[in-house]
Amino acid sequence: MGKYKKIAVIYGSDSSEWEVSCRSGEFVASRIDDNQYDVYEIFARFGKWSLVACKKQNAMRVTFPEEARPEIDKSDFSVAVLGEKVKFDFAYIVQHGIPGENGQLQGYLDMLHVPYSSCNFYVSTIAFDKFACKCYIKGRDAVKCAPDAFIRQGEDVGAFVEKVSRDLQFPVFVKPTQGGSSFGVTRVTKKEDLAEAVEYAYAECPTVLVEQGVSGRELTCGVYFDGKGPKALPIIEIVTENEYFDYDAKYNGHSQEICPAQVPDEVRDLVQKTTCELYSSLGCKGVVRMDFIWCEDGLYFLEVNTIPGMTSASLIPKMVKTAGLDITDFLTTVIENS
Repeated sequence: MGKYKKIAVIYGSDSSEWEVSCRSGEFVASRIDDNQYDVYEIFARFGKWSLVACKKQNAMRVTFPEEARPEIDKSDFSVAVLGEKVKFDFAYIVQHGIPGENGQLQGYLDMLHVPYSSCNFYVSTIAFDKFACKCYIKGRDAVKCAPDAFIRQGEDVGAFVEKVSRDLQFPVFVKPTQGGSSFGVTRVTKKEDLAEAVEYAYAECPTVLVEQGVSGRELTCGVYFDGKGPKALPIIEIVTENEYFDYDAKYNGHSQEICPAQVPDEVRDLVQKTTCELYSSLGCKGVVRMDFIWCEDGLYFLEVNTIPGMTSASLIPKMVKTAGLDITDFLTTVIENS
């Protein structure tokens, strides 16, 4: 018998990733063990939270038409449905982007003393901002960070372009500091295109990170807490047909995701060890994925994903399968040890 009974799977978001979030949430909800838990699917976007579907233990899934979805009572994280008031006792967060990945949702749940599947609000806030996270990780022996530059909307873009051209080598990657799925990201190969790329990134976030490109093999590793300590999943190498692993490569089949990655054992061990070390030092919880570039001069950190994609085609489910784990048992482990 598990610690919880009524699991709320929260998906949708206020960001450009909301549709991907819905696919992730639907996948997670469909794989949670219905012999142990009642599962309630909540669509949350721009402050409106409503119940999409519910499935009680060993019963049929009940869906609600969009115009008649019961609203979530955010005062106590409950819903009135099918003649009863249901108060959720655990939240499985599958919101990519704001507010599920930047700590806002976690802060709300903390105030209501509702446990949840992801990192706490403080860790989520740091990890979600690419610049803040790099500042936290820089200087650690385990991993390198590419040279970078930072700008906030309203600052002098022309002066920033000159600084980047002087201090960094092209190509560079221009990224919103917050967000995922490569929204707002541009690979820039010459100075003349940099200002436009910064303005493009501003559409996603008022702060922008420009990183010097590093040449190597892109590797990613999932990690979770199994009740005893952080446990790394098999690593994946991403080989893209595009210039980099952009939205098109991620979601439209223009990349190979090789699992397990065909790398020397010592590289595999380094990536898994580093992932677990960063998971612990950041204070992560639940399932997290970390992205790296393996270069001739060492392992470079790219970013940490505290709410990684969980669609049937996503990287974490592929790692879980390669590890020989059942996805339902895996989700139970996450729920019971979060």
